[in-house]
Formats: sequence, structure tokens, C-alpha cells
Amino acid sequence: MDTAVTLVIRHRVAPADRPRYEAWLARIVPAAAGFEGHQGVNVIRPAGEEGAYTISLHFRDLDSLYGWSRSRRRQLLVDEIRPLLQGDDRLEVRQGSEFWFTPARGDTSQPPAWKQFLVTLAVIFPSTHLVPWVWYQLLPSLDGTPLGHLLTDATVVALVVYFWMPMITRWLAGWLAPANQD
Repeated sequence: MDTAVTLVIRHRVAPADRPRYEAWLARIVPAAAGFEGHQGVNVIRPAGEEGAYTISLHFRDLDSLYGWSRSRRRQLLVDEIRPLLQGDDRLEVRQGSEFWFTPARGDTSQPPAWKQFLVTLAVIFPSTHLVPWVWYQLLPSLDGTPLGHLLTDATVVALVVYFWMPMITRWLAGWLAPANQD
């Protein structure tokens, strides 16, 4: 059973306040990383006129997420940045991979499952073919070994979670969640 959870946070920040917000991010991200069960963070910065930051904090389980989200350290940091926020601190908890397809606007629903399937397949298929080929070119002695499989699997997962999915879902945002909601 997949118990991993993601805390998705959205903050709207005025362009003039972004340098101060970025400095705050540089402090809160390592603070969260120090909590038990923390498994990484993605920060999607505002594009164009959007003005919203989306921060996805990944935790091993719900208890670990609650440990961080209810901590005194987090509360002090959030209280410090609250005057720069345009609106409230918007939080959502997502299980599994749902966070990849969570629309930036709260009044928009998730894309249809078939679009999520196509995007995920478009990322996973080439990754699972190219990454092993690259590793086995670099380290042929690991071909077919458990260590070789671990190395390629870890690389594929890291690329998908931290690079490909955030980038692809941002690029395809208009297609994933059009106004007519297919």
C-alpha cells in the first residue's frame, strides 16, 4: 500500500516581494528536510503573470507530514512570511502521484484520467528505455545485476518526480485542464 503523501502549498506573492520570498524559501526548505520522513521538495516558481508559487513537500507517511506541518518551527516561518502573501496559505494533502495533476487554480478540476495516463506514459516509457541504456554504456559491469537495476530505477524515479513531471505538467497545463473540461 502506498502511504507516501505530498503537502501541496500555494502562495501568491507580488513580484516586488519575490526576492524576500525566495530568501524565505532558502530557509524553510532545509528546515523541512530535517524532519523525519521527509522525502524531498519541488518548488514551481511563478511563470509570467501567474504570481503563484507551488511547493510540493513529499513525506513517507501522514504522521511524518503532520510532524512537519504542525511543528513550531514551521509555524514561526509561516507567520514570518504571511505579510508577503496575497491571500491565505493554501494547503492540500495528496496521496501517491495525484499532486502531479493538481491544478494551480482551486476552481479547476483535475484533468481526465486518460490525459493523466498519456502524460505519465509519455514520461515513463522513454525514461525506462533510455536510462538503463545510458547507465550500461557507462558501467557495463552492472548490466543485469541487482545494483544495476537499483541504479537505473532510482535514476528513473528521480528524473520523473523531480524533473520530468513538474516540467511536462507545467508545459501541458492548458491541454491538461482546458476550460471545457473534456
